[in-house]
Amino acid sequence: MFEQELIEHCSPTLASIKAASLFTYTYKSLKELHVRVTYWNSKMKRKGITFDILSENVGVNKALIYVYRRADLEKILNRDEIRSFLLNHGYLIDDNEIVGGVNCENIILQLKKKFEKLNQFPHEIGIFLGYPIGDVKGFIENHGCNCKCTGYWKVYCNEEEATKTFRKYKKCRDIYMNLWISGRSVMQLTVAA
Repeated sequence: MFEQELIEHCSPTLASIKAASLFTYTYKSLKELHVRVTYWNSKMKRKGITFDILSENVGVNKALIYVYRRADLEKILNRDEIRSFLLNHGYLIDDNEIVGGVNCENIILQLKKKFEKLNQFPHEIGIFLGYPIGDVKGFIENHGCNCKCTGYWKVYCNEEEATKTFRKYKKCRDIYMNLWISGRSVMQLTVAA
């Protein structure tokens, strides 16, 4: 069920304590998938949340749904270190974006193309989920090995801070799940921008 996956995997984003989240949704048909994403985009727009399909695996009827707060994501993508990192990982950022700010839709479109080309998660996906840049770089440099701890992501830098963040995300998810089970709607649980 779409709403359950949304609550289970995206609660910190709905609560406005995380810029973005991902979840896998098993759909009945491509039409149903696109209607559902369009529906949620129209409902959540006033809350500052956007839904995007990063990849569709038609053979097994699974889609990777990206849920993000555009304003928060733009802040992340416009940090100098992040823009430099993305440029070094094949993302095209034109001169106007370097001066005026990264175009969120343009960068997400490039991320989608990387999913299509690689047919797997691009390692820099952590940037788009708000993970610390040091941990994203550590994951890439260590090929996913040698991390200090694992939670919502593999940690290579500040283990103590990451552990606090993991606890905060889990607490949020648990609270949201309980409230949703007891009858609160996703809209009621979503913090406005």
